Amino acid sequence: MAICRYQHSDGNIEHALYRDGQVCPLRQLGVELSSDADVTQLGNAWFRDLPIPQEDQWVRSPARLLPPVANPQKIICIGLNYRDHAIETGSEIPTEPVVFNKFLSTLSGAGDAIVLPKVSKEVDYEAELVVVIGRTAKHVAAKDAMDYILGYTCGHDVSARDWQKGRPGGQWLLGKTFDTFAPIGPCLVTTDELPDPSNVRVRMHLNDATVQDSTTAQLIFDIPTLIEHLTQIVTLHPGDLIFTGTPPGVGAAMQPPRFLQPGDRCTVEIEGIGSLTNPCEAE
Repeated sequence: MAICRYQHSDGNIEHALYRDGQVCPLRQLGVELSSDADVTQLGNAWFRDLPIPQEDQWVRSPARLLPPVANPQKIICIGLNYRDHAIETGSEIPTEPVVFNKFLSTLSGAGDAIVLPKVSKEVDYEAELVVVIGRTAKHVAAKDAMDYILGYTCGHDVSARDWQKGRPGGQWLLGKTFDTFAPIGPCLVTTDELPDPSNVRVRMHLNDATVQDSTTAQLIFDIPTLIEHLTQIVTLHPGDLIFTGTPPGVGAAMQPPRFLQPGDRCTVEIEGIGSLTNPCEAE
């Protein structure tokens, strides 16, 4: 099942099933959710029990898609998790996950602008598969980890390299957490739709060029390992997001480097989920 959130022109927010640019509002299926409902709190069984829509219940997707997860308690990100990406940045291959986070103010939806801050000249793109947690998880073994996942979405870990690496001490948090630096969407795809995320294609298209193209089979630390590692440290709650890392091909590694400019259009495309497109604009 794939579900999205969208906003009407009058400001009202609805939940809907989603497929390839079409939506079926849940109210059409007799399912009433308040505009501020958090579907990540409802559990996998709730999704399985949703009625199957009729063909005439699908309509064109509205222009304003919101992040499919409205209010995650945590946005956790994994750095240098594709071997080739670590090599292209000149970094050592990690022996355990490299973890950082983003603030909630980074979150945005499909079609929302990535705002390029005045104080950065080196804003980079990173396509990522994002895990959405569905059950409270603490001290979870890798063999059980997949039972704690609600689903997946496309994510874009936008990164200001001159703040991430060019500030005293290496300010990963600041470089990663400017407003609008975590677009996700267009929908949340549940685990029954994507039962095996271990080998799905992840691409970034920058305007008309494909600049990143790999699969999650290249992850250094797979999703169960990440969940086991993280839940030793923090309790994960329904709706928490894990950005799993980006493939090679980032702008900072190009010769010469290619950073985002106003007017650029970034599209994260992930097999089994869809495409997340965001334009770039100057602050």
